[in-house]
Amino acid sequence: MEEVDQHQSTTHSKPVDAAEASFEVYSWPVIKFDVPPHRTYHFYQQFRNTSNPNNFLKGVKWSPDGCCFLTSSEDNTLRAFTLPRNDSDDTPVVASSSASDEVTDSYAADIRVSEGESVYDYCWYPYMSSSDPTTCVFASTTRDHPIHLWDATSGQLRCTYRAYDAMDEITAAFSIAFNPYGTRIFAGYNKSVRLFDLHRPGRDFEQFSTLQGNKEGQSGIISAIAFSPTHTGMLAMGSYDQTTAIYREDNMELLYVLHGQGGGITHVQFSRDGNYLYTGGRKDPFILCWDIRNSVEIVYKLYRSTEQTNQRIFFDIEPSGRHLGTGGQDGLVHIYDLQTGQWTSSFQAASDTVNGFSFHPFLPMAASSSGERRFGIPDDCSDDFKLGEGICFFLSFSY
Repeated sequence: MEEVDQHQSTTHSKPVDAAEASFEVYSWPVIKFDVPPHRTYHFYQQFRNTSNPNNFLKGVKWSPDGCCFLTSSEDNTLRAFTLPRNDSDDTPVVASSSASDEVTDSYAADIRVSEGESVYDYCWYPYMSSSDPTTCVFASTTRDHPIHLWDATSGQLRCTYRAYDAMDEITAAFSIAFNPYGTRIFAGYNKSVRLFDLHRPGRDFEQFSTLQGNKEGQSGIISAIAFSPTHTGMLAMGSYDQTTAIYREDNMELLYVLHGQGGGITHVQFSRDGNYLYTGGRKDPFILCWDIRNSVEIVYKLYRSTEQTNQRIFFDIEPSGRHLGTGGQDGLVHIYDLQTGQWTSSFQAASDTVNGFSFHPFLPMAASSSGERRFGIPDDCSDDFKLGEGICFFLSFSY
């Protein structure tokens, strides 16, 4: 104890060098959202050159270390793109993309993982780091298949996590998420959630019902899962029954249920401080903000154009926690100030539905994905009409 006290007194008496402190604390750059971002890289042709003529993107997610991003598309394929970096100082290489350059892609995907059926959900391992190949993994769940854990460097299958129904047949998860410690995979099913130990692949799992004996809880498919980033032991699960519920992570105790979404929940995300929860629903034009410390009323609503599309429209919060970005069927990305709930700016990200938008974890950059399914070709269309337009942009903001 005396040594600890002496160490603490020495630490408090020692002046902190300003230059040393600047290296220890990283400050997220203040982005000028009033200036439209420029397209740094684009990816289009490799989503068209597939066996599916109606292929389009369905989402994009950055890796936790920011070295690459992962896309999901209608051709049941997950693609990982690595951000180019300088060999000298390991900083990102910032290029510039023009309309004439869109004939060819900026570069090809590093890996392609082909699933057997439609991809329901996918997520990165929370401690993924490109400097440690053992952590470079992501999980995916597809229709009629078990949960797969993929190697992000080779594209090889690491292991599977299988859930079975009452008929002893494999049942697929509709949503998946790693817990904050990276030790378990939480998977959403119809009226239940299953917990898999990451280090014990196979058919061993814990199962919890989301519907209590008094019919309180969630009675539909668990379609979205998110954990509090402040390690408070809470998680939120959205359901297609238009409810979002807050649970304790350790025993899955139901704390309370949030009602008010106009469609089945498709995405949930906590604020950076863990005090607020943002939820979005299918064909619901509003992202709802909830204060989980006082869950009686909705704090405010953020508009986006989603009334006419059945797609899951993903949104994201910048690392500083101040702004939220979301796409829509009008091709715009809207930026909102989360302190006031007011619209800040918007920019045209695509000519099609922007279904995915993801901020880089520490750089003033973002990735967007777009596209939608079309049935047939209209009679009055031009010759260059595309059945499915899918494009992924890498955007750089001014700061």
